Amino acid sequence: MNGFLWVGLGGGFGAMARYGVGKAVTYYCADHKFPLATFLVNFGGCLLIGLLAGFVEKQNLLNLHTRLFLITGFLGGFTTFSAFGLETLSLIRRGDLAVASLNVGASIVCCLIAVWLGFKLSGLGTPAA
Repeated sequence: MNGFLWVGLGGGFGAMARYGVGKAVTYYCADHKFPLATFLVNFGGCLLIGLLAGFVEKQNLLNLHTRLFLITGFLGGFTTFSAFGLETLSLIRRGDLAVASLNVGASIVCCLIAVWLGFKLSGLGTPAA
C-alpha cells in the first residue's frame, strides 16, 4: 500500500480522535477560558510521539507502514499546533494576555517534558542529539 494512503488513513483517525477530545472537554468543562482540549491533545500527542519514537529507536519495533500510519498520520492529524496558534492569538486579541501567556508557556514546557517522558517510558532514556 502506498505511503500516502497509510498517512491519510492515520490522519483521518487522528483528526476524528482530536475532534472527540474537543467534544468531550467542551461537554465536561464548558466554563473554562483556557484552551484545555488543544492543550490536552498537544500534550498527549507529544507523549505518544516520544513513546513511539523511543520504541522505534530502541527496538525498531514498528515497520515503515506502521510508523507512517501512527506517527506521521494519526499523530499528525491528532495534534493541533495550528489550533494552538489561532487560539492563543484569539486570547491576545480579546485582551486575555495572562491566559495566552499561560497557554504558550504550559504548552511549550509541558509538551517538551512529555516527549522526554515518552522516551524515558520507552526505555530509551534521553533522545540522542
